[in-house]
Amino acid sequence: MMKRRLLGTIAALAGAAAMMQASARAAEPAKQPQAATAQPNPAGWDELIESLRNLPGRMLAKLPQDMRNDPQVQQEVARLALEALTAQTIDAVGGDADFPEFLPTINYLLNVGQPNADTIYRSARIDPKGSYRLRGTRGTLNLAVIGQVVPRNAETGSGRAHLDLNALKFDAQGRFDVLVSATRPEGYTGDWWELRPAANRLMLRMVASDWEKERAPTLTIERLDKPMGRPRRSAADLEARLRALPNTVGFMASMFVDHVEQLRAEGYVNKFKVFDITSGGGLTGQFYYEGAYDLADDEALIIESAVPKQCHYRSLILTNELYETTDWYNNHASLNAAQAPADKDGILRIVVSAKDPGVANWLDTSGYRRGAIQGRWTDCDSQPIPTVHKVALADVRKHLPAATPAITPEQRQQLIRERRAAYLQRPFW
Repeated sequence: MMKRRLLGTIAALAGAAAMMQASARAAEPAKQPQAATAQPNPAGWDELIESLRNLPGRMLAKLPQDMRNDPQVQQEVARLALEALTAQTIDAVGGDADFPEFLPTINYLLNVGQPNADTIYRSARIDPKGSYRLRGTRGTLNLAVIGQVVPRNAETGSGRAHLDLNALKFDAQGRFDVLVSATRPEGYTGDWWELRPAANRLMLRMVASDWEKERAPTLTIERLDKPMGRPRRSAADLEARLRALPNTVGFMASMFVDHVEQLRAEGYVNKFKVFDITSGGGLTGQFYYEGAYDLADDEALIIESAVPKQCHYRSLILTNELYETTDWYNNHASLNAAQAPADKDGILRIVVSAKDPGVANWLDTSGYRRGAIQGRWTDCDSQPIPTVHKVALADVRKHLPAATPAITPEQRQQLIRERRAAYLQRPFW
């Protein structure tokens, strides 16, 4: 009996000791696995990171001292650098001349190069030696155009720079089918678009005036002179894409960062000049005008212009000091023909100000005291340059016709909500 009691006591003590050891082990900090030794980065990666390290600083160096020292501007420059990086990375990862697709380029979030508020931009890489097929269905946009992009100073050839999707042949279901190649195949009778000898990209612009009602076309692109089935990308191809990013990102981020400041230096503050970008990829038939604005919160600009009798498209947008287009999704910061009718006397009048003047045709500076105003006349029978008058915000009504439509704060809120909903339903991605 005593032996059994002794054995039971020993077992109990052993069990208690085991429990104490387990508790002690649980209380000890977990041992971390041994860190793996870092390996050298893939070829080209360090060069990209190094180029990004001082990119915002290089951009800031192009600006005047007061902007360089402004923490707000510094962070907006950093944002612009990120926008350029994102836009170019999408192309570096997805762009493929053998298996092309129309990828997002610039827009509300990729706000580089001052995108137009009404336009959805997409681009596809191509090989000028290739043969491509474009097909899809027509939408209801009155402006849907594809442009051939060629390197600066390259031979452009004799082919049309732009293809108007609305001018194509359509079947009963509204479908189109276009061949794009350097030469027309013998006996081919369908729609054909001559490919320029140095073209390396197609740029699609889908422009809507009535955001709610107009519908964008559908569009696909495929290469015909190579078989389907994309092989694994080679290391050399991936490295080349990586190594190209420092130049493309740096160029895009810095291209227009000081554009507004240049307008100010030229004396175009609160007045307009012609902005000719025909040789820089501008849309054929589109006339641009722009100028810098500089406004206090209690001031307003009244923009007045005759309206061409025939005009395919017109718009007016704002940018900030870095030439990013002002947020038109969430603010009343852009106007086109469907949104801003002319007055009964045929004159278009638009008010630009930081505070709502209570009139329908208003452009909200959205918190930016300085920036740029840019207008477009597309395929119009005239290209008037509007006049600009600076007035006290409290006196805006005195400078407008008595019949100018008024709008209440509640109506403005509802209008902005509907604008935002209509735009977000467009296929901008």
